[in-house]
Amino acid sequence: MHEKRLALAIAALFGGCATPPPPAPPQTLNDYKLGVAKRIVAGSRDTYATPVPEMLKSIVVLEITLDKAGAPLEVTAFRNNGYEELTLRAITSVVDAAPFAAPEAALLEDTGTVSFLETFLFRDDDAFQLRSLVLPSP
Repeated sequence: MHEKRLALAIAALFGGCATPPPPAPPQTLNDYKLGVAKRIVAGSRDTYATPVPEMLKSIVVLEITLDKAGAPLEVTAFRNNGYEELTLRAITSVVDAAPFAAPEAALLEDTGTVSFLETFLFRDDDAFQLRSLVLPSP
């Protein structure tokens, strides 16, 4: 019985001395961009998850600027190939999915914003996939 109490006392004494888990690594811009892409896809009915076709109808590249709270400040077409309705749908998809998670302070620029490019891959039926979520081919 004495040994059992001793063991419990030792466990109690050292139980509070456990080393804390290491801190999570800082969020990278790619990590943040991936989270934004997942939210855009989750909020849109116009996406596809099948492999990207060899020929795409349109590729729209948006420059997305978010404030420190994750709200869009500016979403502009960086590149498109003339399908204005698809460009507008890409922009609308970003705005409709907002607000996004607040970016970590280390990602913010001097202006208190974070900016990145996201590419929308439209196939012939006008459904899209986001480049950030497309897995590379093995």
